[in-house]
Amino acid sequence: MTVMRFAELVAALPQHAVTSFGDLPFTKVGSGKVREIFDLGDALLLVASDRLSAFDVILPDGIPGKGAILTQMSLWWFRQTEHLIPNHLLPDQQREFARRGIASRDLQLRSMIVRKLQPLPIECVARGYLIGSGWSSYQATGEVSGIKLPTGLRQADKLPTPIFTPTTKAPKGRHDEAINDAQGEAAIGAELYAQVKTTSLALYQFGCTQARQAGMILADSKFEFGTDAAGNLILIDELLTPDSSRYWPAEGYAPGSSPPSYDKQFVRDHLLAQNWNQQAPAPRIPAEIIQRTQEKYLAALKNLLG
Repeated sequence: MTVMRFAELVAALPQHAVTSFGDLPFTKVGSGKVREIFDLGDALLLVASDRLSAFDVILPDGIPGKGAILTQMSLWWFRQTEHLIPNHLLPDQQREFARRGIASRDLQLRSMIVRKLQPLPIECVARGYLIGSGWSSYQATGEVSGIKLPTGLRQADKLPTPIFTPTTKAPKGRHDEAINDAQGEAAIGAELYAQVKTTSLALYQFGCTQARQAGMILADSKFEFGTDAAGNLILIDELLTPDSSRYWPAEGYAPGSSPPSYDKQFVRDHLLAQNWNQQAPAPRIPAEIIQRTQEKYLAALKNLLG
């Protein structure tokens, strides 16, 4: 697999957000908030759009090039983590694009051709810092996913050791719900659960080290896994992107409040100021908010690629 040089990627980004792919000659078999999945017969085509969601609602405005940025970052991380776990990518992406007639450079940059696997029915979250839903749970109960934490922790505090806090995969329109170890074992079996827990924490620890070298803190991250016909565990979906992970600038980090992050924080802040009820349809996003959000995604990628 190859990842574009940062300058080349920036030059290749579209001027307008690409939010749908109705003209592709493949059968669509799935559609999420960002990605669309097409059946290639012996494989799947995962295409990352420029769609943007907030509070589980897809917004009317996307971020130009966001899908390409997420895909290129995932490709970089997949290559870095092959020693930890195999992933779903077919090994020669350019050859796969060529033999399937995918010639558009923009489509290639935002796409991955992957193996057909059976996704696990849980999402695997590793946390090293107390933020987001973890902070809310801690404030209410002193626990996160059934894990008792020390008293007196502040928002964004570093945890004594990273923790594994899986969730359900809720149907579209509903929120994922936190589950504990016992519920996770009941969902996928104790042996497989132990494997995904160990692997998720190893991926998170590796991501933390790489992020720190790039001047960032990896606060938490979501991982998704599938199994092949033989029951082998495979890493799928995206990996350690700003959509699946929370990155903070290492410089200036101080617990006690929510640090600035390399994601759609500008969009969330804007929407919260609009008195929006967080139900569809969402309000339009101003051009300057879109630009600043794109810059955050690009900054995270640039930090990693150098």
